[in-house]
Amino acid sequence: MPATPSVVLDDLTFTWPDGSVALDHLTTAFGRGRTGLVGRNGAGKSTLVRLVTGQLHPTSGSVRTSGPVDHLPQRLHARPGDTVADLLGVGRTLAALRAVLGGDATEEHLDAVGDDWDVEERAAAALASVPGLHGSDLDRPVTSLSGGQAVLTAVAGVRMRRAPIVFLDEPTNNLDRAARAALFELVDRWTGTLVLVSHDRELLEHVDETVELRSGSATVFGGTYRAYEEHLAVQQAAVEREVRVAEQRHRTEQRQRIEAETKIARRARAGREAARSVPKILANEQRKQAEQTAGRLRSAHGSAEAQARAAVQEAELRLRDDESLHVTLPDPEVPASRRIATITVRGRSVVVQGPERIAVTGANGVGKTTLLDELVGVPQAREHPLPETSAAPHADRIAYLPQRRDSLDDDATVLANLRRAAPHVADAELRNQLARLLVRGDTVDRSVASLSGGERFRVALATLVLADPPPQLLVLDEPTNDLDLTSVDQLVDALRAFRGALVVVSHDETFLDRLSLTTRIELR
Repeated sequence: MPATPSVVLDDLTFTWPDGSVALDHLTTAFGRGRTGLVGRNGAGKSTLVRLVTGQLHPTSGSVRTSGPVDHLPQRLHARPGDTVADLLGVGRTLAALRAVLGGDATEEHLDAVGDDWDVEERAAAALASVPGLHGSDLDRPVTSLSGGQAVLTAVAGVRMRRAPIVFLDEPTNNLDRAARAALFELVDRWTGTLVLVSHDRELLEHVDETVELRSGSATVFGGTYRAYEEHLAVQQAAVEREVRVAEQRHRTEQRQRIEAETKIARRARAGREAARSVPKILANEQRKQAEQTAGRLRSAHGSAEAQARAAVQEAELRLRDDESLHVTLPDPEVPASRRIATITVRGRSVVVQGPERIAVTGANGVGKTTLLDELVGVPQAREHPLPETSAAPHADRIAYLPQRRDSLDDDATVLANLRRAAPHVADAELRNQLARLLVRGDTVDRSVASLSGGERFRVALATLVLADPPPQLLVLDEPTNDLDLTSVDQLVDALRAFRGALVVVSHDETFLDRLSLTTRIELR
């Protein structure tokens, strides 16, 4: 790392308007090169990115950067009517250039173009890295892109703008294998300061340094995430040994204190019996000496036990004991013969019935999300229909978690979103259910817009858990996006135990392999 880091966070604290603390007196730095920023969902990673990029302002402390900062947000926010050029970040410049070339050379348009007269050529070249897109697609609506195409287009825009400091927040979300390989190659060739906020183990093997956010502090490790995990495993094994040794010492000190108290009690009893046969003045002196001796013994053993107890507590503080999600999906009581939906691909129909597990796979842009939208009745927005693919529901108890997690009201609080999904459930039960999903305290009263991607998913998951009647079919589009590894484990357990049907789209092959699939539908 150079002597002068690219990004310096000094005693940084950020508190949300409702009083909940996201970052507390955080001090760390990011240097030139590739850094992986990791941490559990809700640790404050996305909040940190928004502070560095100026979208949020510190409650106290400071953020210093050595140059302009660009970033790819965790959730792409496309406005109605946005085009591929807008997603690349050149929509306004391109529109001004076209106006000038069309004869409307106003000062406003000339200022918007500046020195960027080759913007259209550079934008077209940037799109060459996005599968399925070409230079002629600059005016194509963002809504017509697959999730993976949208992410790669946004990354291409970041590269095209050439900022010296870049943060990419969960850049592998929605990417198929080919797109992931293209992104990894791009990361390997990146110059300048690049910070990758991710839970993707494969991506985190392409970094030079790992920074973990945990419990309000940052740990910096000079290596990949896998090397950091190995380092943590050795460290935690040593701490566990320290805890066992400290506990053994504490038990020994407790036993010795008890033995000392027993000895003191016996001496006191013997002293009282002996006092009957000696003069009173001598008995009083003997009793006084015995009490002083007992006091010294009690003090010595009490101090030793207190030190041993403190050593146990200090060692336990260094043990990692992360909380886990507790997800229990309701039982919809679906008979095995119940027809729930039909999915047709190139003339072959798959009937979804009973507690089946069906995965829909395929490269970015082949229509996986379109198929799910049709299955659940979402209006189609793609400009290229898929005539050989269709889906029809046969039941109305269907729950859908879309890829963009836009089923929640961003402006409403977490609790208000749950009230809308389960109007007949008491607030106490809503809060209890959220707590099982690790959404608790002041977070419940925050707006959904302020949540991290993982927190947002858990709130959406809570709406499914509280559904009454429970859904007979769960439709999930890229459910592992933004989830830390422990949360993915808990989600797998919940889905395997779910007694209804499941249709899932995912590029995460490890996740799919763990679901005990009954059918796999591949789109081409």
